[in-house]
Amino acid sequence: MQENIPEKKIKKQLTLPLGHAFNMSLRSIRIRFGRSVIVTMSIVLGIAFLMSILSSNAFVTGILEKGPENLKIVLQQNMEEMKIRQIWLISLSLLVCVVGIVNAMLMAVTERSREIGTMKCLGALDKYIVELFILESSMQGLAGSIIGVLFGSMASFVVYLLKYKGLIWGMFPAGLLLKYSLFSILLGIAISIIGAIYPAYVSAKMEPAEAIRREV
Repeated sequence: MQENIPEKKIKKQLTLPLGHAFNMSLRSIRIRFGRSVIVTMSIVLGIAFLMSILSSNAFVTGILEKGPENLKIVLQQNMEEMKIRQIWLISLSLLVCVVGIVNAMLMAVTERSREIGTMKCLGALDKYIVELFILESSMQGLAGSIIGVLFGSMASFVVYLLKYKGLIWGMFPAGLLLKYSLFSILLGIAISIIGAIYPAYVSAKMEPAEAIRREV
């Protein structure tokens, strides 16, 4: 019974708090700012494209609800064809976004081999290594999604403002835009986490000696 006590204490010591992982992720983003920008820009471009299409749909919905009859007839004729095309474009852009995140995070694993190996030599659990990568990617996803939402919605708004002039203010779909913005931000975070799962798994399963030897 006494032999099990030290083992339990060691296991407890190796379980590091989530706050520590959060601080380590922030530090890693600052140190590898260039790599972080690549991941963030992948999310920004994908979410900006998504939000521009969703914002466009929101403005079309506003026109169909409050706009003049002549505009409603023209827009209704093109709605179905536009939706099918938009689904394909959004799917492809988000797929490219995920691939870009996976690629950048895998390169980050190679660059951080010695750091990962040192942490594992000091007793860091696989769970802690995974948390580092997931937290880091989710923070970049949040920042990139917010920027992407702002760019995408503004671009769509400018297009419709130039096309319909002051008429757009009377049909402004504020509630729908807010709904799409929240959806896009959550989707951006989810995509960033999905893109980081495989690199996080690779880093967590890396042997300490191998990690230090692979340092570039």
